[in-house]
Amino acid sequence: MNTEHHYGFETLAIHAGNEPDPTTGSVVPPIYATSTYKQDGVGGLRNGYEYSRSANPTRTALEECLAAIEAGNRGFAFASGLAAEDTLIRSLCVPGDHVVFPDDAYGGTFRLFSKVLGTWGVDMTPAAVTHPEAIRAAIRPGKTKVVWLETPTNPLLNVADIAIIAQLAHDAGALLVVDNTFASPYLQQPLELGADVVVHSTTKYMGGHSDVVGGALIVRDAELAETIAFHQNAIGAVAGPFDAWLVLRGIKTLGVRMDRHSDNAEKVVEFLQRHKSVNQVLYPGLDGHPGHETAAKQMKRYGGIVSFRVTGGEQHAVDICNKAEVFTLGESLGGVESLIEHPGKMTHASVAGTPLEVPADLIRLSVGIETADDLLEDLDHALS
Repeated sequence: MNTEHHYGFETLAIHAGNEPDPTTGSVVPPIYATSTYKQDGVGGLRNGYEYSRSANPTRTALEECLAAIEAGNRGFAFASGLAAEDTLIRSLCVPGDHVVFPDDAYGGTFRLFSKVLGTWGVDMTPAAVTHPEAIRAAIRPGKTKVVWLETPTNPLLNVADIAIIAQLAHDAGALLVVDNTFASPYLQQPLELGADVVVHSTTKYMGGHSDVVGGALIVRDAELAETIAFHQNAIGAVAGPFDAWLVLRGIKTLGVRMDRHSDNAEKVVEFLQRHKSVNQVLYPGLDGHPGHETAAKQMKRYGGIVSFRVTGGEQHAVDICNKAEVFTLGESLGGVESLIEHPGKMTHASVAGTPLEVPADLIRLSVGIETADDLLEDLDHALS
């Protein structure tokens, strides 16, 4: 597929990387369950394939699709989102370097930076992504190699102005990395706004069916792409062919799913705002959300993640999570089924006692694509 043509998002999601199989004409890329490839003479690689850690045709198809839907030039598929993040930082930083990090971020990413990369010698300073001046103040000239963003953030759904922060990072000689997992490339295109690298946990909206774990990096710069490609092969935390195939299949319906996730989330938000047991609803689509104006500028819609705080404190929040039925109590997000969780005791337990600690009365919803009335009835039951 000629991706230089200005195709729409849904067309790219279905066709980019999905060339019909030359042998059979199959419209679905095969799962190449192989570790190695016959060479046409010593050093004569057929179509560049040598060993499946280095490259696999199923993974290639996914990586081409990832690049196309994120408006990048190269995509890289990994075994998990954290594997992608770890490979990226080892590609960009050496011991003694510094990273500016969100003060509201996924607990697993914080654990990677604080407990793993920190012992390797990469220093980290948390800063509020909603305040560019806080990020500017956190940057250490000559030391800061990466400014890291999530937007919207996990789990408080804060919104960063990607274009403004990209300029700040570049002025300081740093790269801007944006975790686009919550928005997905259907709702937000960070590379178009000035970011240098986009990160995804493809486990979430990209896969979309809670049946695969994966991660991705997408870039535009050719030299940066070669650096990442070297480290992807050298470190080896690559996506297997079946996992790559599942993510590629999920991406084909990403657009229609994200519209339904957003539709249902808006109805859930409206319901929660009226409920007496709810103190605060956090959702970028609300006019009163402090990041609403920025989100409206850089996002197509506002996504399927909703967080809220309840009146009865931590125990009330835990009880609500335990009482829900249609909303499944579980970690992760972005699947077709709705999930409910208590971040303080689940996904963000690793940030307890740190500047990233989340409120104890907070609940996070991943609103799925079920019948909206059933979701509202289930929440009403759980909150009662």
